[in-house]
Amino acid sequence: MKSHLSPRCEKLSQPNAAEFSVAVFIIIGILVSYLPQHYKIIARRSSRGLSPLFVLLGTVSGTASIANVLTLPQSTEDMGCCRDISRFACASALLGVVQIGVQWSCFFFIMLLFLIFFPRPSSRPSTPPSDSTDSTDPSSSSTSPPTYKSAILVLALSLLFFLATLLGSITILYTTPSHLQAWANFLGLTGTLLAAIQYIPQILTTWRLQSVGSLSVPMMCIQTPGSFVFAASLAVRLGKSGWSTWGLFIVTGVLQGVLLGMSLGFLWRERRGGVGMGKGVNGREAGTEQGVNGNGNGNAGGSRDGSDEQTPLLSNGDGRVAASG
Repeated sequence: MKSHLSPRCEKLSQPNAAEFSVAVFIIIGILVSYLPQHYKIIARRSSRGLSPLFVLLGTVSGTASIANVLTLPQSTEDMGCCRDISRFACASALLGVVQIGVQWSCFFFIMLLFLIFFPRPSSRPSTPPSDSTDSTDPSSSSTSPPTYKSAILVLALSLLFFLATLLGSITILYTTPSHLQAWANFLGLTGTLLAAIQYIPQILTTWRLQSVGSLSVPMMCIQTPGSFVFAASLAVRLGKSGWSTWGLFIVTGVLQGVLLGMSLGFLWRERRGGVGMGKGVNGREAGTEQGVNGNGNGNAGGSRDGSDEQTPLLSNGDGRVAASG
């Protein structure tokens, strides 16, 4: 039967155990790396600190990436080989697709958590400070209380792009399969561009807040070096022709490294300043003041990083000095 296999299927029929182990390890690493971010949003019950554009572009970029790898002629050939090779060999051949699929699923879940725990206007202790701050901070519109509609828009645009990409890929696959490589390259370039743009609003948001907010530093600590490992793994599997796929993760790793360095700097400064570290009432007031001055929305509340808008509602009667002047 092997005599009828194509050269590509013949190669896939003899999977490399070492490559298989590395690929499985990467899949587990991707899943584990996103868990701190999922947990932090749920534990804080707030997605404040995450830029809506960051979430939107990350979800759309992930959709373009998974569509890219699925429509690559080499990927479609690998999936076709599954009819003629063993199940283990088939699973090994498709691990690259599974890797990107897991990453897309994890970020899509972040988008859902971002929507579910998006700060509502009702969680603000007062409206006037927010209005006065917005009038002096032109960048505060992205974090002002009435932006829950932007969270809905993130979900709507993400689903719209997913449907458009799905229909486009199916149409090209069954009508003009000779254009699959060009379509895959287009999706890959789109994903790379969006991944690059994705981190710009988040970097600006984190810089403006001067705090990591609901952004998970452990996630970035795992993912920054992991992006380069992931890119190398995909490059080995897809070769030079798959540059539009693995190039995305090189760009992502570099930009995420910038965001990680900034976040670590803010955490180090907070630890040095003693925010939330045994300074009693005065220490908590400092954290609250930082949240007011840094977030541009007049939210007079904060967790220890000065950014959790739900904490003041639960703590006004605990002896803290309220922001009443």
